Amino acid sequence: MSPRHTLYEAAALHRFARDAVDAGVAWLAGEGSGPLWTHRRFKPSGEEVTDADVEVERRMTRVLVDRTPEIPVVGEESAGPGPVPDTCWLLDPIDGTMNFTRGAPGYAVSLACVVDGTPVLGVVHAPALGRRWTTGAGGAKAAGVQGSRSLSGAVVGLTGTGSGRPRSARLIGRLYDVAHRIRLQGAMSLDLVGVAEGWLDACVCLGPGPWDVAAGVALVRESGGAVLGAGGGAYTSHSPILAAGADPVARELIALWESLDS
Repeated sequence: MSPRHTLYEAAALHRFARDAVDAGVAWLAGEGSGPLWTHRRFKPSGEEVTDADVEVERRMTRVLVDRTPEIPVVGEESAGPGPVPDTCWLLDPIDGTMNFTRGAPGYAVSLACVVDGTPVLGVVHAPALGRRWTTGAGGAKAAGVQGSRSLSGAVVGLTGTGSGRPRSARLIGRLYDVAHRIRLQGAMSLDLVGVAEGWLDACVCLGPGPWDVAAGVALVRESGGAVLGAGGGAYTSHSPILAAGADPVARELIALWESLDS
């Protein structure tokens, strides 16, 4: 990351990101695990949210504002309707809230730094699994090399299917026909981690919010995988679909989506 993009060196941004994630995870491990915090309610979109989502976002935002006051923080629970700034922190305090409220382990805290519209840093922490994935750590497998290069041989993660849209239902049916296996974990960040580490060959995220996927996008790209959006170009926050994996598989997934009626 060159100095012209931000006032901070990459190492400092990684340290600030870790500090923010640590603050959110520490609170979840203590007070945030109580029943008063995990009581669910629903957004107008139909997505679940809890007071824990809001509190984790508040605590992480406070750390980031203190460390990097010049970089805006855009969190899922406080974001307005306007466009996301080209340079910002993107934060999903609990990705997979439905899993969290039911005591399932498949949820994560997801934080990315976006510079000039591109995620350049990502941290995904799964508290119930005791695992953290960070760009720059050097531990990710090269998904673009080691993952399956054909959809027929691929294990594919699929998230964003709860909208009830007919096109999403048709995509699920077609994937069951043409992919080797389908996995529905309920957290976009963890599906992208799966691609980066190699335990998923590919994933599809339907209707992704920028905070849902930015950290995972950075991890997959660092691992050598492709992250594509509508039309088969590089994924941007305006795309209604994201496909990640080895480039041929990601392209097959986009083509399959676009072959279905909207």
